[in-house]
Amino acid sequence: MALQEDFNQIIDYAHFWNWAPDWGEVQRIYEKFPDSFSVLTPFAYSYLEELIRTTTSDYGLPLFDRNGQPVKVNVGMKLISLAIAENQNNQEYVKVLEETKKYFKYVKVNNDENGRNRVMHGFVHPRFWSKENFEQLIHHIAVLSPYSKF
Repeated sequence: MALQEDFNQIIDYAHFWNWAPDWGEVQRIYEKFPDSFSVLTPFAYSYLEELIRTTTSDYGLPLFDRNGQPVKVNVGMKLISLAIAENQNNQEYVKVLEETKKYFKYVKVNNDENGRNRVMHGFVHPRFWSKENFEQLIHHIAVLSPYSKF
């Protein structure tokens, strides 16, 4: 699938109001400024997690409980594990979820003074991201998109 087709696939399956307009912007920005991948990658990871979340019991949970405390939801590898456990009836999707794990590899950066790298978003720090990483991520999101339940 070509990158243009990947973007179109994502937009076709994205939530019409909440995500599709933003994906249209991502597509336009990336076409005009191909070096923008480092600022677009965090958005793509946020969407990837939300797409996976739509297939789990975590989807639709309120942000806060009745006592005003934040509701904890699974993220990263724990979210993927939850999705795998809750979608055993769809082995094709489970296989794609297993492949998704490679986008959440853990990288330890020893000279991290401000804690930024303790939030594990795939390739962690922008200096580890490349145009190729971004385009592979976009393709993977496109492959996952038909399974979304927005």
